[in-house]
Amino acid sequence: MSHINTPVQGAREYYPLNVPEIGTLMEGEQPILFQPLEIKGVTFKNRIFVSPMCQYSSSDGHATDWHLVHIGGFATRGVGAICIEATSVVPEGRISPEDAGLWQDSQMAPLKRIVEFAHGQGAKIGIQLAHAGRKATTYAPWVKDRTAGTSWVAQEDENGWPNNVYAPSAMRFSEAGPHPKAMTEEDIKYIEDAFVAAAERCKQIGFDFIEVHGAHGYLIHEFVSPLSNTRTDQYGGTLENRLRFPTRLLQRIREVWSDKPLFVRISASDWAEGPEKGDDGTWLQWGVEQSNIWVDKMLNLGVVDLLDCSSGGNWSHQKITVGPGYQVPLAEAIKKAHLSLIVGAVGAITDPKVAESYLKDGKADVIFLARELMRNPHWSLTAAKELGCRVKAANQYERAWYRPLI
Repeated sequence: MSHINTPVQGAREYYPLNVPEIGTLMEGEQPILFQPLEIKGVTFKNRIFVSPMCQYSSSDGHATDWHLVHIGGFATRGVGAICIEATSVVPEGRISPEDAGLWQDSQMAPLKRIVEFAHGQGAKIGIQLAHAGRKATTYAPWVKDRTAGTSWVAQEDENGWPNNVYAPSAMRFSEAGPHPKAMTEEDIKYIEDAFVAAAERCKQIGFDFIEVHGAHGYLIHEFVSPLSNTRTDQYGGTLENRLRFPTRLLQRIREVWSDKPLFVRISASDWAEGPEKGDDGTWLQWGVEQSNIWVDKMLNLGVVDLLDCSSGGNWSHQKITVGPGYQVPLAEAIKKAHLSLIVGAVGAITDPKVAESYLKDGKADVIFLARELMRNPHWSLTAAKELGCRVKAANQYERAWYRPLI
């Protein structure tokens, strides 16, 4: 009888086959966190999803070996899904000059390498398509820290594009940000076409899902919020008008991304002072009530399969009390209003038992993690131990988890 270290079939290189897949529940308690979830024909082995994390490490929008190692490390440690960082659909839509991009075909190959590696480890992987709007051409965080907040704008001699920043309205995010130009109808069409072209590239690359970035004060969020959209044409003013471009964009992406999951990340609150709506019925800032109206529209049009619920980023004077699970009440409010919708909770979630309680209490369906996974990439395995169960570790790591020290 022969004993072969079975390889993953069809992989780019040799990888040992994990049976069952890394992160699969094997024995013990059966927490919801480790129960599989099917979304539009794609089965996610558990409910631990990796949030997009900007790395500011791309070369003219091209992913590098940093991304392979960063993303690959999550793929080998048992998460249910990985979402690659905010990836701009046009060069001037990047947050920083070193942001990821998918506006040209040459950017596909390094992403495909990452996707194939993740698939070789049994991981589902997607990408967040984005446009930074008025928050474009700014420095990476560690560069911002050296500027003392005087200006965050990357100039042309710093690989920036300060004269080619645009937004719904010609309003700066802050005194440290660039001066955007109000978008024309031609600009809006250009961006729509770029998102569609990027989605087509995602199909060729082999991503399992796409997430559209509609949060954190970037372009789509800027359109929906009355704080950043003061237009008087068909794209501004009323809620219906402010939703026009973002909703049409999602419809166009769905047309080309029809058979796989489409996620949408939103900021469910601007966190500005005062109420969401004035006594006269005027919308004063973006909040949960308008978010629910937009979600209704998305569901009616069939353009969302999972809502990734975040908040903030659009009002420079926002006041947020950050703490464990501080954004979960927003996800809960949207989930309770749309019981059939798959909702993801995010925001300083670190404790496995607390994360499990959010799922048990029906506040969300999946848990998105970012910084906690950077601190502890093996969070899935440590969470399983705390929750009284055992999940599959990678073959190469099993000795560190389940074998005695002999």
